[in-house]
Amino acid sequence: MKKILLIFALIFWANVRAQQPLSVNDAINIAMKSNFDILVARNSADMDRINNTKSNAGMLPTISFNGNSTYSYNHVYQKLSSGAINKYPTQSSTNIGADAELSWTLYDGGKMFITKSKLTEIQALGELQFKSNVLDVFYKVTAAYYDIVRQKQELKSMNEVINYNKQRVLIAQTGFKAGQIDKTELLQAQIDLNVATENAINQKNTISETQKTLNRLLGCDAVTAFEVSDSIPESAVPEKNEVLLKLESCNTDILAYKKQVDVAKLALKETQKGYYPTLKFQGGYNLSLITNTEGSTLKNNTHGIQLGGTLSVPIYNFGETKRKISLAKVDLLSSSYDLDNVRLQVKTDMLNAYTDFENQQQLLQIEKDNSKLAKENLEISLKRLQLGQTTSLEVHQAQESYMESLTRLINFEYNLKISETKIKQLISSLS
Repeated sequence: MKKILLIFALIFWANVRAQQPLSVNDAINIAMKSNFDILVARNSADMDRINNTKSNAGMLPTISFNGNSTYSYNHVYQKLSSGAINKYPTQSSTNIGADAELSWTLYDGGKMFITKSKLTEIQALGELQFKSNVLDVFYKVTAAYYDIVRQKQELKSMNEVINYNKQRVLIAQTGFKAGQIDKTELLQAQIDLNVATENAINQKNTISETQKTLNRLLGCDAVTAFEVSDSIPESAVPEKNEVLLKLESCNTDILAYKKQVDVAKLALKETQKGYYPTLKFQGGYNLSLITNTEGSTLKNNTHGIQLGGTLSVPIYNFGETKRKISLAKVDLLSSSYDLDNVRLQVKTDMLNAYTDFENQQQLLQIEKDNSKLAKENLEISLKRLQLGQTTSLEVHQAQESYMESLTRLINFEYNLKISETKIKQLISSLS
């Protein structure tokens, strides 16, 4: 019900408040509540929490109540040591019994306490894995959101170039009527305008597809419509050396693999306790009533308390405990290798993200200047075409150059934001 209300709220918000676009923070907040990957990860973490009990570790007693009833119809023939013979051809018997039993492991070499510690570590591991899923969704939602912004900026650039194309067609029509230019130049200008219009139509379809991608991440219906911001904000990241020092203590992947090593260590200790004896206490209360229609005993009623204990000392099990210990040692070694590997991978990802961020910053600054030059060049070419001082081909090349520059500019802004988001994900920062 909460999920349905959330979806309706988003639809209502998107339609009624169309003038106020969905911010990236709004999108992230919606995803935190309704993204299916996060919901499943939350359930997995909850399962680990539910399993972390003293009872599941074997530290608490078990109590059970049992009841039984039996009816039998028998033909009895008895020959006693005295030589007497008893015959009961139609004997029927009723046996009614009930008992309450308590079983409690008092000692198992400390295995139950190790198991409880292992369950606690598994619960902590589940929370780390949940946080890792949250950070992954944070990255995907941010990337999908700004991809929509990028595609809409691309459409805006296309429409700007279309306007320049329309000016070019007007100039060509005027020049053709005045007999100053050939019809081929007018036709080429019209063709270029049509192609630019087709590209804009295709771009609208691309925007629709990117919106559906974001809807899926938000757990919303594919047809849900909303507006996004009209620009990609400036990106900023912390100082590199400071972040590299924080990786070991804040990266969720590293912390999760550390926790897996801790779990593997406890699993090894738990398995080694297989060599220790086990002492169990049993107690109970029994009630039994037996009635016979014939025979020497017509009624037998017993009840009382039973107390006892079981001591089990492992002597030899054909190396089964040794085999399990060997497997636990190998698992611990593999967990250590996985930890070393993820440390290397995370550091590599961080350095790559920083390198990409710095490169995109430089490229963005160059392209901002380049875009201004390309726009000025296009406007000069149109003026020259209007004065009959150049050809339509020169204007066509200037248009393409300007459009390519705008595309590069938008992509550099997007790539810069993605690099920033990746760095935030690696240091477990959602802000």
